[in-house]
Amino acid sequence: MDIDALVFDVLGTLVDEPTGLRAGIREAEPRADPDDLVKRWQVHIETEQRRIVEARRPYATSEVLDREAAQLVAKDSDPAKLATIGQRLPPWPDTVEGLARLAEQFPLIGLSNASRSALLRINAHAGLRWHQALSAEDAQTYKPDPAVYELAIKVTKTPPDRLLMVAAHAWDLRGAQSVGLRTAYVDRPGGDPPATGDRFDFHADDLLDLAAQLGKQRI
Repeated sequence: MDIDALVFDVLGTLVDEPTGLRAGIREAEPRADPDDLVKRWQVHIETEQRRIVEARRPYATSEVLDREAAQLVAKDSDPAKLATIGQRLPPWPDTVEGLARLAEQFPLIGLSNASRSALLRINAHAGLRWHQALSAEDAQTYKPDPAVYELAIKVTKTPPDRLLMVAAHAWDLRGAQSVGLRTAYVDRPGGDPPATGDRFDFHADDLLDLAAQLGKQRI
């Protein structure tokens, strides 16, 4: 298998979104149940992104959707401040070292549903380093719309079967497969595990494991 570049999902795959949201909500709303509010937040985001993909709502950036979610969960806090907690998410323990090792072998591309400005802040807070970072904002839609994955193909000018999409969400990898990308599933708590019928090219425990597997492929 010849791979020219790796394409990474960010939210949930490289940064621990549930833990970051929970910490931000707990600080802003100490008297509320953080798990309940995180669930409400995530359901709103997923629902609205799906409506946009299905053309039932005009495109709105992730920052707009985060402000809406903040309005839904804010009780004692300022919704405007609460809306930015999704830009301060911790990396998984293996993320920074794993990206560094993979960057020794391949160009790395971030491909996120986060808006351009939100993605910039997420990357800076978590210490993520890319050769290029792409936002779904450039396609005016959200993953798993094929148009988002096609951004990586256009930018790299590379045949899709020479790009490897890395994600902790099976739905994301299915979207990548729809335009011909290779796929690597990384197991993360709270991710979307593969279904019985899914066939991905790699299954890894974390990014260090993926780096080791890809290193063996190149020998």
